[in-house]
Amino acid sequence: MSAATQAWAARPERSNTLALRIIVWVALHLGRTAARVLLHPISCYFLLFSTASRRASRAWLEQALARPPTWGDRYRHYFTFAATILDRVFLLNDRFELFQLELHGTDAMREVHAGHTGCFLLGAHFGSFEVTRAVGRMQPGLEVSLLMYEANAARIGAIIRTINPALGTKVIGLGSVDSMLRVRACLDAGEFVGMLADRRLGDEESTPVTFFGRPARLPAGPFRLACLLRRPVVLMFGIYRGGNRYEVHYERMPMDGDAARLAARYAERLEHHARSAPYNWFNFHDFWE
Repeated sequence: MSAATQAWAARPERSNTLALRIIVWVALHLGRTAARVLLHPISCYFLLFSTASRRASRAWLEQALARPPTWGDRYRHYFTFAATILDRVFLLNDRFELFQLELHGTDAMREVHAGHTGCFLLGAHFGSFEVTRAVGRMQPGLEVSLLMYEANAARIGAIIRTINPALGTKVIGLGSVDSMLRVRACLDAGEFVGMLADRRLGDEESTPVTFFGRPARLPAGPFRLACLLRRPVVLMFGIYRGGNRYEVHYERMPMDGDAARLAARYAERLEHHARSAPYNWFNFHDFWE
């Protein structure tokens, strides 16, 4: 990966990782109720001082809401992001009793799991990926690993090990010599491999799609990998609805086309859910860049 690409990749993740570390500390020391109170000053801080992500938030909300966003809209965007990070701490520690989960499409998950073929779970930087993994851990015998770029995997993996050391091995870093072998081994064992397929890294090969009526580009890798290995593909979206409520959606994708068609269908379903919950959008950069 080039130096320019590495810098680009670090930019959207750095502030997210800082927020995650702050909230993890608060959650582990004070609990969920007290930590949620502190989400307000944390959200205000990032709203006021994260200039680049604030511009991206405004641009996204203007597109998604079809109107200029108010400061209240922009604050709600940051607070929703912070709330899902906080809840990640408790979900990683299997504290499911703290949440009300409204599940959709779990029959598709059970059907794929029963087939012992393995499965790709395609998510996005939208809502809570962790709540979708948590539902997977509630299914007996279902194992879910997350595939991400190695630099991000190292940061997130270190934080996950701080929260729950037993989960440290469930992150597979792209870029290592054995990453694809580990993916194949997980699938052959009937496990699920999760990927966030909405964010490309600089000069990474991409595929064109239409998103909110505008041309955008998605990383080609996740869709090519799914088609190459010919495993079932399930879309997953964990939408935060306020308080302790989440909607979890699983949608099995028809595999009757090539990677470009799979990417187009993914973009269509992501847009559908993003329109219903625009404050759950956590790509704090120009998505249409």
